[in-house]
Amino acid sequence: MKGMGVDIFIDLRNTSYTITADVDVKANGNGVIVCQGGRFGGFSFYLKGGKPAFTYNYLGMSSTDIVASQVLKPGKYALVYNFQYDGGGAGKGGTGTITVDGQKIAEGHLAKTQPGIFSVDDLADIGTDEGTPVANYGPSPTFNGKIGKVFIEQKK
Repeated sequence: MKGMGVDIFIDLRNTSYTITADVDVKANGNGVIVCQGGRFGGFSFYLKGGKPAFTYNYLGMSSTDIVASQVLKPGKYALVYNFQYDGGGAGKGGTGTITVDGQKIAEGHLAKTQPGIFSVDDLADIGTDEGTPVANYGPSPTFNGKIGKVFIEQKK
């Protein structure tokens, strides 16, 4: 799916959330699992050089990358990005954790998040990043494996 506008994609502002993706990774897995926004603000959960990664781009002014240190071997995995919002008002930060098949492989803290929408024309995509890129994906933003499903759950 691609080109999902802010009026139909789940609202992940100012809240905790979890992104769960069932993927079949090829050797040197690469590409976007899910993203929203673009170069001037957004997030992306993806693989780069076989490593699961999450990038949060704050208004195009700064980016926070949470990247696993290990490369995934070819195979099927349940990849999860969990964001625990710090709370205390709009635009606050939080802690992001990446797990693979239930094992934590990366964690980092976002100092702040955008309190408003990322963009009205850089939309949400599954399997690619069709607009301006949220992150540097390497050879291509298009996922080179198979995505079984992506489930996003907002936690309030």
